[in-house]
Amino acid sequence: MVGWSRDADEPDPRGRALRYHGVRALIALGTAAITYLVFPASPAVDSPVLEIGSVAPDNVIAPFAYTVSKSGEELAREQNEIVESVEPIFTLVPAALDSSRALTAQFTEGLRRIAGTEAQRADSIQALGSRLGVELTDEEARYLAAPGRARATIDAVRRVYDRWLASGIASSGVLDAVQGSVTLRRDTVARSVNADSIPGFSRLLSRSRLLHPDPQSVVGDAAYRKLLTAFFRPTIVYDPVATESARQALRQSVPSVKYTLRPGEKIVGAHEVVGREEHEKMRALRDELSSRGDSRRSLSRVVGAVLFNTLVIAIFGLTLLLFRPQLYASVRAVLLFAIVFTIVIVSSSVIAHLPGRVYPELVPVAFAAVIVSILFDPRIGMIATMVLAVLIGGQSEFRGTNALFLNLIGGTAAAFTVRIVRHRNQTHYAVLAIAVAYLVGASAIGLTLDLPMTDIGYSAMRGALNAGVSVSLAMVLLPGAEQFAGVDTDFRLLEWSDLNRPLLRRLSLEAPGTYAHTIAIANLAESASNAIGANGLLARVGALYHDIGKLKKPQYFVENQAKGRNPHDKLKPTTSAAIIRNHVVEGLELAEEHKLPRGVHAFIREHHGTGPISYFLEKAKERDGLPANTAEFEYPGPSPQSVETAIVMLADGAEAAVRVLNDPTPQKIREVVDRIVRQRMDQGQLREAPITLAQLEVVKEQFTRVLAGMYHSRIEYPAASGGITAEFGTPAAVKPAPSVPEPASQSASTST
Repeated sequence: MVGWSRDADEPDPRGRALRYHGVRALIALGTAAITYLVFPASPAVDSPVLEIGSVAPDNVIAPFAYTVSKSGEELAREQNEIVESVEPIFTLVPAALDSSRALTAQFTEGLRRIAGTEAQRADSIQALGSRLGVELTDEEARYLAAPGRARATIDAVRRVYDRWLASGIASSGVLDAVQGSVTLRRDTVARSVNADSIPGFSRLLSRSRLLHPDPQSVVGDAAYRKLLTAFFRPTIVYDPVATESARQALRQSVPSVKYTLRPGEKIVGAHEVVGREEHEKMRALRDELSSRGDSRRSLSRVVGAVLFNTLVIAIFGLTLLLFRPQLYASVRAVLLFAIVFTIVIVSSSVIAHLPGRVYPELVPVAFAAVIVSILFDPRIGMIATMVLAVLIGGQSEFRGTNALFLNLIGGTAAAFTVRIVRHRNQTHYAVLAIAVAYLVGASAIGLTLDLPMTDIGYSAMRGALNAGVSVSLAMVLLPGAEQFAGVDTDFRLLEWSDLNRPLLRRLSLEAPGTYAHTIAIANLAESASNAIGANGLLARVGALYHDIGKLKKPQYFVENQAKGRNPHDKLKPTTSAAIIRNHVVEGLELAEEHKLPRGVHAFIREHHGTGPISYFLEKAKERDGLPANTAEFEYPGPSPQSVETAIVMLADGAEAAVRVLNDPTPQKIREVVDRIVRQRMDQGQLREAPITLAQLEVVKEQFTRVLAGMYHSRIEYPAASGGITAEFGTPAAVKPAPSVPEPASQSASTST
C-alpha cells in the first residue's frame, strides 16, 4: 500500500486533543445543566418581568387567558375593610320575659307562704331573697315584711316587666362599645337600627319610677330596685355567632382575583413606562408559565435553554484557552471555576424565588470576583464577572431587572479592589469599595428612572449587605480553594515571606552566610520581577527558600565557611559534587516537611537548572581525567520553567559573582551581570522559560542598580581610625581578593 500509516504505538494527536478539550467541555456542559435545573424556565420564553418605572422595549402580550391573584396582604386588607361594615347582630328573645315573670312568681308564692311575727317574716323574706338571688338588708327585709308592702312592690315589678321588657331591653354595658347602627332580629325579620335607640337596663330603671309603689321611702326604693335587677333577664341580646357568620360570608365574598386577562390582551406596550399594575401582570404571567410545566419543558425549550447557558459559559472557556492557557490546561482550576460559578448560580436562584420582588443587588457575583481575582488575577476575575452577569441576567427571572448592570458594576469593583488587599485583615477595604460601587450603580439607575430616594437607599443597602457577605464567604473558603486548585495566593505568599518563619530562623542561625546571600537574592528577584510585570512577591518568597537544602550541611558551602577551613579539601570531587548537588533534593524534602507553597518548590528545583558543577568537575579532570559519568557533576534540574524562577537563577549567579569584586563600580557590576546572563543562555538554561530578550535587558538593569547599592565603593578612613571604611564598610584587611571572576560555575558551585 502506498502512503503513510501511523505506528500503532504512536499517540493519536487528534484523539489526545479531543480528550483534552472534551473534559473541559463536559465541565462547561455540566455547569450549564445545573443552571437550567435551578432556572428551569427557558431564557427565551416571552415572560419578561420589567421593573416598575422602566420603559418596555417591546409589546408584552398575554399568550393565553390567565388571572392575577391578589397578594395575601392585599386580600387580608380588603377582607378587614369589608368586615368593618358588618353591623353587630342583636336578637329579640321573648322567652327572656317569661324567665323574669317566672322568678317574680316564685318570689310572690314564697311571700304568700310566710307567716309569723314581723321579725320572723323579715328573716324568712331575707332567706327567700337569697335563694332567688336577691341580697336584702335587714331594713329592706323588715320593710317588705310589713303588711301590703311586699305585695305592692312585687306587683310594681311585674307591671314594669310586662309594660317595657316585652318591647326589648338590653343588659347594661352590652351597647357601650357599639357605635352607629346594629342589626336587630326578631324571628325572621331583621332591621337596622341605631344603637342608641335600643333601651338598656338603666333606661328600664328610670322608667320603673313611674310605677314605684313607695317612691318616698329610701328603704322601699332600694328593695324595689334590687328586685327589678335580680329578676331582670334581657330580651335583646348580642348574637356573636350570627355576627361572625355574617363577617365570614363577607370575607368569602371578596374575590381573590385582581385582574383577568384574555388571550392576546396587551399587558404593556412598547416604549411605555411600566407601572405597578403591569409589573404584577407580568409576574403573574411568569408564574403561570412556571406552573405549565409541559410546554415549558418541551424538548426544544430544554435544549435551547441548556444551549444558551453553555454558549455563555463557553465564552469564559475560550478566554482561558486564548489568554490563560495554563489555567485552561489545569483540570483542577477549571473545576474550581465551575464550582464557584455553581455557587453563584444556585444562590441567584434562591434570591430569584424569594417572595415579593426580585432583588438583583443580592446576587453574589462579587463572591466569584473575589475568589477568582485573588487565586488568579483581576483580569480573569473581571471576565468571570461579566460572564456570570450575562448568564444570570439572561434567565427569565431576572429579565427586565437591572441584574446585568448591577452585577457588572459590583463584580468589576470586587475584581479590582482586591488588589489593594495585601493581608486578610484588610478585607474591609474591599467590602467598602464594593458597597460604594453598588451605591453608585443604584444611584445611576434610581436617578435615571426618577425613583424615590428611599428606593435608592434600600438598593444600596442590599448591595452593601451583598458586599459584606460575599467577601466574608470568599475569605472563609479561600484556603480550601487554594488547596484544591494548587494555587499560591498573595495572602499565602505574604505569610511565608515573614522572616520569623522557622525555616528562615534556622537558616539565619545555622547558615548565616547563606541567609545573607538569600536576602540579597530576594531583593534582586523582587525588583527585577516587578520591573517586567512578573510576580515580584512570588519571586521574593521563592528566593528566600531556594537554598534551604543547605541547612543539612551548611559547612560545605563557602559562604558559611571560616577562612582557611574547607571540608572539601579532604573529599573526592565526586563526593563534594554530590553534596553540592544534593542540596536541591534536600531542599525539596524540607519543603515537603514544612508544607511550603507548591509554587516555591519550583525555585528549589530550578534555581540551578541543569547547569554543571564546574569547580569539582575540573578538579575531577585534573585528578582522574574526564569522568565516565559527567551527570554526577550536574544539578538535577529542570531548567527554569517560569519567568520568576529564571530571574532567581540569574540573581543567584550574579550576586555570588559580584560579591567577590574588589572595586564594585556600576560598570564592573554590569559586566559581571552580562557575563552571568550570557553564560546561562549559552548553557540553554533559559530555553524553557517564557522570558524575552527585552525583559532580560530590564532584568540586567535592575540587577545592576540594586547590586550597585548593595556593594557600592567604600572610602577608607585614615590609619588612625583603624582602617574602618565609611558607610558601614568592612576593614580593608578582610575585603575579598580583587578579582573579576569569569562566570564559570566555580564560585556558584561552592557558594550557591
